[in-house]
Amino acid sequence: MAGNSKSVLLEAEVIIVGSGPGGATVARELARRGKRVLLLERGIDHRPRPYYGTYLGALLYADRMSLLFTVEGLNIIRPIMLGGATSMYCGCAAPPPPWLKDKYGINIEAEVTETMTELDIAPLPAHLRGPASTRIAQAAQGLGYDWQPQLKFMWPGRSRAFDCGAKCMLGCRCGAKWNAAEYVYEAVAAGADLRTSARVDRVLIERGRVTGVSGTLDAGSQTFNAEAETVILAAGGIGTPRILQTSGLRQAGYGMTMDTTAMVYGFVKEQGTGNEPPMTWAWEDPEAGYLLSTLVDPWLNYPIITARKGWRYPLTWPRWNNILGVMIKLKDEISGGVFPNGKISKPLTGADRQRLDQAHQLSKQILVAAGADPASIFMTPLRGTHPSGTVRIGEMLDQDLQTEVSGLYVCDASTFPEALARPTVLTIIGLGKRLAKHLASPVTQVSMGTILP
Repeated sequence: MAGNSKSVLLEAEVIIVGSGPGGATVARELARRGKRVLLLERGIDHRPRPYYGTYLGALLYADRMSLLFTVEGLNIIRPIMLGGATSMYCGCAAPPPPWLKDKYGINIEAEVTETMTELDIAPLPAHLRGPASTRIAQAAQGLGYDWQPQLKFMWPGRSRAFDCGAKCMLGCRCGAKWNAAEYVYEAVAAGADLRTSARVDRVLIERGRVTGVSGTLDAGSQTFNAEAETVILAAGGIGTPRILQTSGLRQAGYGMTMDTTAMVYGFVKEQGTGNEPPMTWAWEDPEAGYLLSTLVDPWLNYPIITARKGWRYPLTWPRWNNILGVMIKLKDEISGGVFPNGKISKPLTGADRQRLDQAHQLSKQILVAAGADPASIFMTPLRGTHPSGTVRIGEMLDQDLQTEVSGLYVCDASTFPEALARPTVLTIIGLGKRLAKHLASPVTQVSMGTILP
């Protein structure tokens, strides 16, 4: 634990734990409004390092060297670094589902529209969506399914040398994708205090009100206490419930969603989708409860993942350049959880398995229509792409994202009351902007005791 016996004391008006899209957004918005913000991030900024965006890099900055699994065997890739999940994503954007407003009263339409304009969110130009990916989309359209170009947090024009393919899920080396770390440094420019290699162990609570957080700095070499009247946990669907559990909020983490995902692959003689930008086309069936998109595992990941299905499947590795891939993302039901014993569980329900089978059958039809050899088509083992729903709105959080502890808020994917089954980043940014407006309002400040009546 700590190398020094004396603990460091930090102070701020607002403490934010985690620098993914939620934490980065709130930090930026509040710092720009003149708040004294302390932003604590467990990882560091790996982006300037030569290994960022490589297979070695993914081992260094992903939780448990990319070998984090649920007890059921779902692989979860969880970056521990500045920018959070946006450091290893496909750069996809999607507005929040209508049910977030209709069922739960969370209206972030204005914040999402503002973000889409500010970040120029749009599909990639047609000539960059990839001929193989476009062939899959056209085949699906021919079967009556309205596949559309996927919105992107991506600007090829600012890239040093745009070369986007499946490997870009390891991290964007060319700079074309937006990363939440960009908001972090805008927050720092506005006065926020950023501390990396800062691990928060618990929230400090007195008489039902938050007073700060405690943990370690410099990779565990120094303990610290940080004091503030407002604390926002944004450590993600796994990290946030674990902090809440050690802080006495034992119900955190029980039940979760995962947007459980699988790839369906088929082989063609022509060039496949592996060297094209991932997820350039997509289609969602809200009633059935799944989303389909164009996606292939990175070259070196492919034999590792397919080996979990059986020894024959990695033998197809030499044909990686000829794969057509359709990703299935399920709107999975709440089950399992992130538990105090360190285990993560995410079993599929019966309804989940039915929608998975339906999506699998449709994916096969689309691949055959796109020219794939029917005998070559197979589905990969399941994986967990969006750990979420572990501190749900309407159960542990009110509509302002506040817990039962006064001044303690959550702003990340753990807040989702249901699985989004779509890209999550734009929704999280919208929640962050909405929360910052709430915290900066005079009424909220009076209730927090920061303005005298």
